Amino acid sequence: MAGRGNRTNGAAARALGRIRGLSVFLLLISGVISLLALTGSFYMLQIYDRALVSGSIPTLAAISVLAIGLYVFQGLFDIIRAQLLVRIGARIDRRLAPIAHRVVVDMPRLGYSTSEALERGRDVDTIRGFFGSQGPVAIFDLPWMPLFLIFVYILHPTLGALTIGGAFFLAILAVLTELRTRRWSQATLAATVERNAIADSNARNAEVLKAMGFAGRAVARFAGANERHLELQTRTSDITGTYGAVSRVTRMLLQSAILGLAAYLTIRGELSAGAIIAASIASARAMAPIDLAIGNWKNIVAARGAWRRVRETVEVLENQPEPMRLPAPVASLKVEGVTVAAPATGRVILSDVSFEVRAGNAVGIIGPSGGGKSTLARALTGVWPVLRGAIRLDDADLSQWSDEDRGAHVGYLPQDVALLDATVEENIARLDPRPSPAAIVEAARAAAVHEMIVRLPEGYRTPLGPMGTAISGGQRQRLGLARALYGKPFLVVLDEPNANLDPEGEAALTAAIEGVKARGGIVIVIAHRPSALQACDLIGVIQRGRLTGFGPKEQILNPKAPAQPAPADAAAGAPAAPAAPEPVRARQARKLPAAASARPGRAAR
Repeated sequence: MAGRGNRTNGAAARALGRIRGLSVFLLLISGVISLLALTGSFYMLQIYDRALVSGSIPTLAAISVLAIGLYVFQGLFDIIRAQLLVRIGARIDRRLAPIAHRVVVDMPRLGYSTSEALERGRDVDTIRGFFGSQGPVAIFDLPWMPLFLIFVYILHPTLGALTIGGAFFLAILAVLTELRTRRWSQATLAATVERNAIADSNARNAEVLKAMGFAGRAVARFAGANERHLELQTRTSDITGTYGAVSRVTRMLLQSAILGLAAYLTIRGELSAGAIIAASIASARAMAPIDLAIGNWKNIVAARGAWRRVRETVEVLENQPEPMRLPAPVASLKVEGVTVAAPATGRVILSDVSFEVRAGNAVGIIGPSGGGKSTLARALTGVWPVLRGAIRLDDADLSQWSDEDRGAHVGYLPQDVALLDATVEENIARLDPRPSPAAIVEAARAAAVHEMIVRLPEGYRTPLGPMGTAISGGQRQRLGLARALYGKPFLVVLDEPNANLDPEGEAALTAAIEGVKARGGIVIVIAHRPSALQACDLIGVIQRGRLTGFGPKEQILNPKAPAQPAPADAAAGAPAAPAAPEPVRARQARKLPAAASARPGRAAR
């Protein structure tokens, strides 16, 4: 497994390397196409200066057949280049989309919105779409412009000077387009992210908006963000459109000027009649790549930014070492001076929390809302990073396990249960490609949800729909519990597990906790309702980010009872709160530059 992660990242790096090699090949093909593009100019020279002068039909036929053959070859090379570009885009998507999606999965837990996270995946789509457009064609044709400039110069130095001057002017237009659109393109991206974030938020809260009658105000809020997005996009398009129009007019004007100058030189006897048409065709072909590049500049800028972010993502992921595989934990959970902050704001929520739990125990975590109970659950499961301190399973810090290895030893039922858009079987088995049917049924029975599942239309193969909306809230919570219990994990963390349960469900929850204890596991239960604490042996009290109490359940819940010595399997401390540390997002930004770069939506404001 450790090697698999490195192989994935190495494959991404190799994909980028192969693309560089294919770029050289495409550049050579573009050179061949450019040479063949001179066919029209040579054909006109031969028609006017040889076939018409000699009046020979065989000469005309031979020249025409040769020109047709060269045009066919040019078309074949054009097809090869277009197909190669499309396949390069597909290869990038195939190799890098899964890596980019790893960043997409990580970003929300670090405080980013869903829209910001999905933007990483869209970067790969942008690159793939770019390779199927005319932008790469312009880029690969640009280095071969001198071929046409030299050809026109050979026809006559004055024509060559005029063509070079026109090319220089168009190049200045391209530079101005880059300078003028760079700032607006970044602002447009920021506005796009902001608009998509509002749209995503409105969609997730559709029921509340409808029921409480403020859907209109939500739509108005989206309309304001959309208006800002349209204004910036219009301004960017105006710039590229204006420079594109100037470029096209300049190219047509230059072509006409070359025709007129060539005619003048012909009248003076310095140029042949065929050279007039040949110079016009060659000069137009020389200007075409610059004109095409300016017309596609918005796509070029977008693809360049997306490529930079994807490349940085790949480089960072490759530099992350894969931990060695450790044996499954069987003895203890130790929380040592843990401090946790909210990733989005950097505000400290938990301060120097310490305790120890031995195998076969269940701990209930209680306290007022907003005290940090759910934050502790996220830290114990590795969802939120720890600023200071350590969380250890059998004395090994959570960072010493890869995500997949750690996940095999951890079960987690979050406060807001969200099921995948998949079948019941796939949800319980955590998308295991080779799940054990016996283990799935065992987890379902442990959560007392097997009977409910088999009554569904397709049993365990029943699709649950987006967010599991095909079933009730209580059923989702019990399926989430079954998912947490799948594979008999050593540590099971349950955040408000009985929030949507009826008495039968609460009895099943108690039995499930007892089952984990009986097999030597550890259960952490975050609870407000006392019924969830029935199977707990120890109780921890969290208030204002501090662990203010930890010990046997009877002693914590009934302070007037005679004090008993704390068990050997538990210890707690709550030192003074430290100063607010650097926000998690700022630290993670240095680890994931592609995923945690400056938030464009915030930067625009």
